[in-house]
Amino acid sequence: MENKNNNKDENRRKFLKSTGTLALGGLALSAFISESLTAKPKSAPGKVMEFTSVEDLLSGPYENAKLRMQDEVRRSLKKPIEKRKWGMAIDIRKCIGCNACTVACISENVLPPGVVYRPVIKREVGSYPNVSIINLPRPCMQCEEPPCVPVCPVGATFIRKDGIIEINYDHCIGCRYCLTACPYGARVFDFGEYYTDNTPQVMAYESRPSFEYGKKWPRKKGDSPIGNARKCTFCEHRLADGLLPQCVTTCIGGANYFGDLNEPDHLINKVINRDNVTILKEEEGTSPKVFYLR
Repeated sequence: MENKNNNKDENRRKFLKSTGTLALGGLALSAFISESLTAKPKSAPGKVMEFTSVEDLLSGPYENAKLRMQDEVRRSLKKPIEKRKWGMAIDIRKCIGCNACTVACISENVLPPGVVYRPVIKREVGSYPNVSIINLPRPCMQCEEPPCVPVCPVGATFIRKDGIIEINYDHCIGCRYCLTACPYGARVFDFGEYYTDNTPQVMAYESRPSFEYGKKWPRKKGDSPIGNARKCTFCEHRLADGLLPQCVTTCIGGANYFGDLNEPDHLINKVINRDNVTILKEEEGTSPKVFYLR
């Protein structure tokens, strides 16, 4: 009996000793992980990179592309409007087809049913079992030679001095010639529908005004933009406040680039001057200002 008790005591001591070793090891590992997570990144042995201001996010090792592009937009706004030329680039290798840009655009511009400025076109390529999906966001191309402009019988659609194609809702007669003329299908017609049609009550949020083209547009039957052609504006109302288009800000994959094509040092000009850049329907001769990276 005495030998058995001695063996039990010895086993108990060994167990407590090993448990204590594991506990100390666990504490040491936790401390190491915590220290690793809170440590500042180092650019070189013995030198610590320090984040001191927003300027650090605009260049260097902490550069944030969206903040850099927003800063570039704000600098371009200091120039006369005729000196700017806005453009967009979309990296379809990064686009995951989540439709966040589409939803954000609908929310930003208070778009009704059937009016979508930035659909994401999905195309299946290959054959089973080697199949993949190409996601292609398609905003207005803001063409330099837009076929939608000359067909308008009342001059309601025109090119602004900064290259954005604008529609004057007060002049538009709803003939829809421009919808037919656009080779990209980037224009839609507002039939005055509501998501809560055929319910006991049209919800108040559907009557919220939009703020396109620097003006407040309450949504009322018989008033513009109901009965007008509509399209992507590069969120010109946001640009006026120094903000990026909502689709660029929202993209979770960082697939969108935006900036002033007249500024060689802007990020967009660095990404479009590559051999993997293309435009849609080049044969149409429209010279779009939306580029695709593939």
